[in-house]
Amino acid sequence: MADIIYPFKKYNYKVLIDNTEAAGFSEVSAPAITSDPVEYREGNMAGKTAGKQPGILKYDNVTLKRGVTDSQVFVDWIKEIQAGKVTRKTVVITLMDDEMNEAASWQLEKAWPTKYSGTDLNATSNEAAIESLELVTEGVTRIK
Repeated sequence: MADIIYPFKKYNYKVLIDNTEAAGFSEVSAPAITSDPVEYREGNMAGKTAGKQPGILKYDNVTLKRGVTDSQVFVDWIKEIQAGKVTRKTVVITLMDDEMNEAASWQLEKAWPTKYSGTDLNATSNEAAIESLELVTEGVTRIK
């Protein structure tokens, strides 16, 4: 009888920014790659259907969320953008298995912050304060 292969659970992961585990994150959006099709038709093509070929690759923004602490890593990175300096970094998102071994990894290339959101405040809530950083990337590669 064949062994059942279960998918990895999505709650075990780590994020490295320039090879440094700068923080633990409560949520990370999935990196996505899109290639919009380009239709073309030559004058001597038979039929009424245009041909299609891959167009420019697009990479969706990735959002990192974490509990607010005294760490200024997110704030310092977005302050550089405010000052007109873009520091592009390599971000690696790694999914871990139940034994905390690396199971799958995605590398974001030339990433930089496009949006920082501090936490909302509510005196009647007992939830953790969460801040988020949205990253632009110029490349996504599945490296494992």
